[in-house]
Amino acid sequence: MAILWLLMALVMLSMVLVPVLRRRRGAVGLVPPGHPDAADPAAYGFVRQEELDVRMPGPDQDLLDVLDLVQRTQDYRAAAQLLAGTEAEGEVRWQRVQAFAGAAALELGQRPGGVHETPGAQWLRVWRAERPKDAGAAAVHAEFLVQQAWRTSTPGTDEFRIIMEEARRACGEAALLAPGDPVPYIVELSAARGLACSQPEFEKLWMNVLDRAPHHMGAHLAALHYWCEKWHGSREQAYAFAEAAAARAPEGSLLAALPLFAVFEHLPEVNLVRGFYRSEVVTRAMHGALHAVHAAAPDDPVLAHVRHLLVFFLVRAERWAEAMDQLIHVDGHVGALPWSLSDDPAADFALYRALAVAGYEANGGSPATLPG
Repeated sequence: MAILWLLMALVMLSMVLVPVLRRRRGAVGLVPPGHPDAADPAAYGFVRQEELDVRMPGPDQDLLDVLDLVQRTQDYRAAAQLLAGTEAEGEVRWQRVQAFAGAAALELGQRPGGVHETPGAQWLRVWRAERPKDAGAAAVHAEFLVQQAWRTSTPGTDEFRIIMEEARRACGEAALLAPGDPVPYIVELSAARGLACSQPEFEKLWMNVLDRAPHHMGAHLAALHYWCEKWHGSREQAYAFAEAAAARAPEGSLLAALPLFAVFEHLPEVNLVRGFYRSEVVTRAMHGALHAVHAAAPDDPVLAHVRHLLVFFLVRAERWAEAMDQLIHVDGHVGALPWSLSDDPAADFALYRALAVAGYEANGGSPATLPG
């Protein structure tokens, strides 16, 4: 049996990393950089792999400028000002809270502190201490604790539970400081998942989110995790949750793409079925996401998240031109699913990008034929 599993793993590895994807007008395969047959992503104006920004799914220059300033000076005031001026109900505030918390968690991981060293993320500690009534600081602190639990401990352990319970208390404090802000409740969705809250308790929490932001994509993505098979639901529950959200989504909402995220969360660990990514379930979810992308406002802050996931599925389905269309909109930033799950997000993104370029060119495409 062990040998069988090894053979299956080797087959899967060859299918994913060194695919030879036969098409009517030629074959697509990975060759070393500089090889005469190598497709050149740079010809399309794509960013070099080492210059890809792994922090965010798309551009937010105000956030990047503030992050750089805060981390360079360890002065929180620019972060406080940015969050204070960010709309509470929108997706941008949630993304910025995540970014500040993630930066603090990364700093602390890199500089945990010691006898002769100040720990990282001092700016967050000072912000929370000096402005205890600042709703932005409270929300960032709560999200920081959630991220710390997932990063530094194992679900089910005492350490994990203690951090997550502290995070839930921090969510409660943040909610009291800003009663109409959905962000503290969205943060709590992840804590509730980690603490294995019962389904009735989770649904009660979810109602708090819907009362404040019924069409919040980030909130739906956080809730979707709870209903997935690998956590506290099932494939059927996750699909039902995603499809119900898509069905009630207003025109222009990216919630219509939620079923594609549900499909992604339930991908088989080993897939030996060549046509899987062209199956009815996957195709229907992709078409919903494509429709959502076309209908969404160009400045929708969640748009890049959906485009990145579409790149993954469209390349797997060998829909090269459509994959290229998504790539030209998101290239340069890779802080999104599925790349963010990798130890090297930039390398994973670059691999799929190279496959898309090779497939596009093998079917007659070129930089001149790619719509701008």
